[in-house]
Amino acid sequence: MPTYDYCCSKCGQFEYFQKITEAPLTICPQCGGEVRRQISRNVGIIFKGSGFYITDHRKPDYEKRKQEESSKKGNIGTTSSEQKVS
Repeated sequence: MPTYDYCCSKCGQFEYFQKITEAPLTICPQCGGEVRRQISRNVGIIFKGSGFYITDHRKPDYEKRKQEESSKKGNIGTTSSEQKVS
């Protein structure tokens, strides 16, 4: 349920949880004064986890580069004594 900001003519501002489908409040639940709903302000959004940065997205040639790197790594670990002599 969203939180809506209201402005009361008697007691000031307050927040109220209500469903989107509910009608806006017209009377303050605390003092009985006349209220009106405020226009929403910007809210901060925090994205957690991976996938939200440009570095997290794969380039189209990712699979090709991955195969090239794995083949390079395979050749680095062998020494001359491990190589078979024909």
